[in-house]
Amino acid sequence: MKPINLIAAASIALLASSPAALAEECNAAGTVGTAGSASAGGTSASSVGTAGVCQTDGGTTSSIGSGGSAATVDGKAQSKTHINDNGDKLKAQTKAQAVDKGTFSKSRTKTSVNGDGLESTTRTMSHVPGEKPVMSTTKKKILVPEQ
Repeated sequence: MKPINLIAAASIALLASSPAALAEECNAAGTVGTAGSASAGGTSASSVGTAGVCQTDGGTTSSIGSGGSAATVDGKAQSKTHINDNGDKLKAQTKAQAVDKGTFSKSRTKTSVNGDGLESTTRTMSHVPGEKPVMSTTKKKILVPEQ
């Protein structure tokens, strides 16, 4: 028998003898997310955040994500995202802002997973000098039942 065939046969035998890992179904699960965008003049900013949790007999798994973008014709634009993992708590925050000679647009999303719940809040604001600012807040919160 050639060495390559021997290695292939041994690999197949090893895989066949390994126990298959099966996915567990969630006993309790939830997802949450918010997003928003603002624009004024030649500026725009957007942000989004989402989180999910799945509780099984084997434990709890969580996920979180956040991101944003900002754009302007002649001014400055920036977007920052920070994610913090602290044991059973996950937190994410995204800030996006665009400024052009006093005209600005900004969006901020905060998302968190902690113990019994999921929460996400997005706040947006845009402003043109001499006009009233336009503001918006979107907040979503869900509780995940204990097992």
